[in-house]
Amino acid sequence: MFNKILLASDGSEHAIRAVEKALLLAQNNSNAFIEVVYVVDRDKSKADVLQNWNAADIDVKRKEKLAFTEQKLKHAGVRYQINILHGDPGPSIVKYANEKAFDVCVIGSRGLNSLQEMVLGSVSHKVAKRANCPVMIVK
Repeated sequence: MFNKILLASDGSEHAIRAVEKALLLAQNNSNAFIEVVYVVDRDKSKADVLQNWNAADIDVKRKEKLAFTEQKLKHAGVRYQINILHGDPGPSIVKYANEKAFDVCVIGSRGLNSLQEMVLGSVSHKVAKRANCPVMIVK
């Protein structure tokens, strides 16, 4: 059984499908806890600051990307927490997963930035290679 589940999400279609798989892993387990992480990379963070006047607007826009995920988790009645991390998505997720000793990490196979993935390699691939826990990549 997986009690401590890390769900990496960016609001993309693959990330939304990953929510479904994380909920399946948590199903029928009263001890299950899903921790959702959304990573704001440096370039995106700079663009957010330039496009918005205050930090509250930036937080609202970031939380909007996770609104559907949060809705699904609430509806399923699963205990969860959402954390926003800053840095390069792949290494940030790996570091978080390894420091917090998760039972499993669930991540979509493609995110919102497909150009960066083609050039630098996918975030899911980086996480699968370096995380100490099992990684489920959802297509």
